[in-house]
Amino acid sequence: MNYSLLIDRLKEILAYYGLSSSAFAEKIDIQRSSVSHLLSGRNKPSLDFVTKVVENFPEVDLYWLLYGQGSFPNKKNEITPPITLFDQEKEKTTKDRENNFEETKKINTLTKKKITKVVLLYDDNTFEEFNP
Repeated sequence: MNYSLLIDRLKEILAYYGLSSSAFAEKIDIQRSSVSHLLSGRNKPSLDFVTKVVENFPEVDLYWLLYGQGSFPNKKNEITPPITLFDQEKEKTTKDRENNFEETKKINTLTKKKITKVVLLYDDNTFEEFNP
């Protein structure tokens, strides 16, 4: 997690609500020095801090605050699902496949051969077919 980006999002929350760091601390019931230390980058936010922010500001989506996913302010009842490690790996694999496919197309263009079908076979006996 990139804490400097989380701090930037925290500053965005303060600006949106027009709150000073002191007023913000009072609203979520934490010490003013804690907010000051967070904003300066001295301390990292605790789970308790993140929970209090999300509970006291319904427009702040947890995934937006932590990872920048979704939007702020969040519309009521609109929840951004978390991106799991599986989703990240799936996206990476798909991009790798697309890049490899494009690279193969370039090579075959140079050799005057044309790809008509690409079949990927998996160890679980499933497969995917791609037609250019």
